[in-house]
Amino acid sequence: MSYKTVCVAGGGVLGSQIAFQAAYCGFDVTIWLRSEGSIGRTQPKIDHVREEYIAAIEGMADGTGEWCAGIADSDQIFDREAALAAVERAYSTLKLELDLAKAVADADLVIESMAEDTQAKIDFYKKLAPVLPQKTVIVTNSSTLLPSTFAKYTGRPEKYLSLHFANSIWKNNMTEVMAQDQTDKRYFDELVDFANDIRMLALPVNKEKNGYLLNSMLVPWLLSGLDLYVSGVSDPKSIDLAWTRGTGAPKGPFRVFDTVGIQTAYNIVMQYQKVPGLVSPLLKKMMMPYNFKAMASVLKKMLDEGKLGESSGEGFFKY
Repeated sequence: MSYKTVCVAGGGVLGSQIAFQAAYCGFDVTIWLRSEGSIGRTQPKIDHVREEYIAAIEGMADGTGEWCAGIADSDQIFDREAALAAVERAYSTLKLELDLAKAVADADLVIESMAEDTQAKIDFYKKLAPVLPQKTVIVTNSSTLLPSTFAKYTGRPEKYLSLHFANSIWKNNMTEVMAQDQTDKRYFDELVDFANDIRMLALPVNKEKNGYLLNSMLVPWLLSGLDLYVSGVSDPKSIDLAWTRGTGAPKGPFRVFDTVGIQTAYNIVMQYQKVPGLVSPLLKKMMMPYNFKAMASVLKKMLDEGKLGESSGEGFFKY
């Protein structure tokens, strides 16, 4: 089946990006949100993504910026005006909806992009199942949780799998496609096609694994940096500089935390703290000295103070 209509459940950092990218590529996209307050938090994110696309396009046009494969394939002639028109079309057609049944009424694909909270996701799928059209395929953008955890709650486990995106997807245009035991291979193949249609490089994950490919490598690195801070070894700026100057990487762990959002960071720390089985035996041994309690305390204090990361103007750094 060729997808045309997409519903993204959740308007966080990645949810807003996924929705905008799909709309930019010509899909009819709705973002489902839980409350009026969520609309107030999501619209600025969409505004920011629009600005990022415009800046990227202008940089590509005059040679001052990097090439963004999510905006234009390198083997095609770049058309600045057409790309800018696609941005404005995406921005003007993207819909925000509070009524779940209305949001998914004609959806070919639902992309769940909610916080890394197991119970919240289960509650969502239970609410979604009764109102979903028979044709609809569901994917989760979870960065660490396995799709098999939620398959039975969807009411259609054969049409349920993972489609995980990286942040700044117009630049980092890859997505990980991971099935669970009950997924029909037909839908795995359809998701690979969909990923290509929204200018993503689809990476197959052939075996269920917490963290998939990217976060299996990224999360231990982030926790290592955070542990250095909460243990009093050094400060976020110095830790980031040790990494960026020492490796040539563009960002250190604390800039990455601010980019993905402190709420996501907190959820991941709580997940590792409460469910040790998520960590492989070797990694668990390596993480034994990690002070997860202190990590959670620091992140919770930041959340209480409204320091949510880049989206709020302040996290570990000010923006």
